[in-house]
Amino acid sequence: MEELIWNPYKGRLETIHIEYTDDNTTWLDDCSTPENIYRITDFKSGLLVKENNYSYPVLFYDIARSDIGNDQQEATKVIMEMQQEFA
Repeated sequence: MEELIWNPYKGRLETIHIEYTDDNTTWLDDCSTPENIYRITDFKSGLLVKENNYSYPVLFYDIARSDIGNDQQEATKVIMEMQQEFA
């Protein structure tokens, strides 16, 4: 399927082709606020992180779910580091 994502490295939205499966995606059920991470997906040589809101999934290069242990808090740290890097 086609999905619109945010690529902070290029500073723009991009359309990608991706299939979300149990093999490449971790869905996190404990999403109580919009800032919680809802989905973590391996994509090519990077990671797509989707928050529990209407924002676009964010692409991170050179990281995988195994690098963060499929952990919601670690994914949040990655997002926070990215925001500081690209601010």
